[in-house]
Amino acid sequence: MTEHQHDIGMIGLAVMGRNLVLNMADHGFGVAAYNRTEAVTREFVAQLEPGQEVGPCYSLEEFVGRLKKPRRAMIMVKAGKPVDAVIAELENLLEPGDIVIDGGNSYFRDTERREQSLGTKGIHFLGVGISGGEFGARTGPSMMPGGPREAYPAVQPIFEAIAARAEGDPCVAYLGPGAAGHYVKMVHNGIEYGLMQLIAESYALLKQALGLSNDQLAEVYAEWDGAELSSYLVEITADIFRHRDELTDGRLIDFIRGEAEQLGTGMWTSQSAMDLQVPAPNIDIAVAMRNLSALGEQRRTAAELLASAEGAEYAAGAGVGGQAGGGQAGGGAQAGAARPETLSLAVEDVRGALYAAVIMTYAQGFAHLQAASSSMGLDLRLHDVAGVWRGGCIIRSALLRDIRAAFERQPELPNLLLDPHLSREVARRRPHLEQVIHAGATAGVPLPGLSNALAYLDAYRVPWLPSNLIQAQRDYFGAHKYRRIDRDGIFHTEWPSGDDRR
Repeated sequence: MTEHQHDIGMIGLAVMGRNLVLNMADHGFGVAAYNRTEAVTREFVAQLEPGQEVGPCYSLEEFVGRLKKPRRAMIMVKAGKPVDAVIAELENLLEPGDIVIDGGNSYFRDTERREQSLGTKGIHFLGVGISGGEFGARTGPSMMPGGPREAYPAVQPIFEAIAARAEGDPCVAYLGPGAAGHYVKMVHNGIEYGLMQLIAESYALLKQALGLSNDQLAEVYAEWDGAELSSYLVEITADIFRHRDELTDGRLIDFIRGEAEQLGTGMWTSQSAMDLQVPAPNIDIAVAMRNLSALGEQRRTAAELLASAEGAEYAAGAGVGGQAGGGQAGGGAQAGAARPETLSLAVEDVRGALYAAVIMTYAQGFAHLQAASSSMGLDLRLHDVAGVWRGGCIIRSALLRDIRAAFERQPELPNLLLDPHLSREVARRRPHLEQVIHAGATAGVPLPGLSNALAYLDAYRVPWLPSNLIQAQRDYFGAHKYRRIDRDGIFHTEWPSGDDRR
C-alpha cells in the first residue's frame, strides 16, 4: 500500500465502525482502518471480501500516512474520555486543513469544546450524529453532520453515498455550525425514548386490558405499520411478538425482565429542554419510567402494601410488560383478565391514542430544536432534519413526510401543533386518548406517556391556565412580583401575614 491512498480513515472497529467501513468500501471508497487492539484489526481484515479497498493500520502514524490530503479521520469509539484520548494522539499527527470526524453519541458540549480546541490548530472537527444501529451502518444510516461549513464538502460525497435514501434523497444534510449534528442526534434519541414508552403503553393496554395474545399483538402492530403508524419501531414491535424463545416453548417477550436500561442521551435531552424552558413531558416521563423500571424490589413491596380487597386485580397486574423485577416468566399475563367486562375500550381506541401521542412527542422534540436553533446559534433548518430522519434512523416513520411538509410551509413554526394538518389529526383523536386513559385507570394499567400527551395537548390548547395562582403564591412568600391582565407593568402586593390572615 502506498501513502496517501485512502479517501477516509476509521478509528474504532467495533460493530458500528466496522460496518461503516464496509459500507464505504462497497461504494468504492478506499478506507484506512485502525483499532487500538491490534487483534481486532487483524480479525476484521481477515473477514474482508475480495475487492474491498480497506487498508489495515497498526499505529496511528501508519493510519495518518495512508490518508489523502486533506486527511479525513473518523472516530467511532465510546463517547467521553476515549474520544478525547484518540484526539490527543491524533492531533499531533495532523496538519491544518485536515478533518477529524466524531461519529459517536458524544455530548454536544464535548463536541463544542473539541471543535474549539482543534480549531486553534487549523484542524476541522465535525460532530456527526449517526442513527440506524448495526444494520443501518452497514446498509445506509441516517447521518446528522455539524461543524465548520467549509469542511463539509470534503466529506459530503462519502456521506451521501453511504447514507440511507428516502424517496430518492440521501438521508444526510449539513445541519449547522458547532455541535449542531450531535445536538440533533441527542434530540433524536430523546424522541426515540418517548416513542418507545408510548408503544410499550399501547402494548400494556392491548395485553392487560383487552387480553390479546402474542399472535394477536403481532397482527395488530403489523396492521398499524401498514397505515398511519408506519414506522421502524412499530414494524420491529410486530416482529418481537412473533419471535420464539430458543430456551423454552414460549415467546421470547414473556421471558425478558421488565427493566429498560439507558445510555444517557434521553436524560441529556430532558436537561437541555429544561435549560431552554421548552416543555417536553413525553421525553421527561420516558426517562423517568426507565428509572422506575429498575426499582423492581421496591415495586414488588409496594404491590403488596398497596393491595386492598377492592383492588386485588390491580395489585396482581403490577408487573406490566413482564414482571415487577423479573420474577416468574410471563408475569402480567394473568392480568389480561383485569376486569375487561367493565371496560369500554377497543383496539381502534388504542391506535388513535397512540398516533396522537406520537405526533405530540415529535412536536415536543422539534419545538426543542427550534428553540435551540435560535438561542444557541445552530441555524437548523427543520425541514432538513425531518428529511434526514425519514430513512435509516430508529425514529423513521411515515409521519415525517407530513412533518417535513409542515416546516417547508412554515420554516419558523414553533410547534407542530400549530400546523393546520397535524393539529386536525391530533384533535380528531383526542377522544381516543381520553378513552384509553380512563380504561387504563379502571384496569390499573399505568399510562404515564399517554396521560402526559393528553395533558400537554389540553394545556397547550387552552388560553387560560391556573398559573396565575402559582405566581400569586410566589409573590406572597417570596415577593417575586407578577403581571396583570388589565394593565402593563410589574406589580407586587403586600399580602396579609400572621394575625392579618384571620
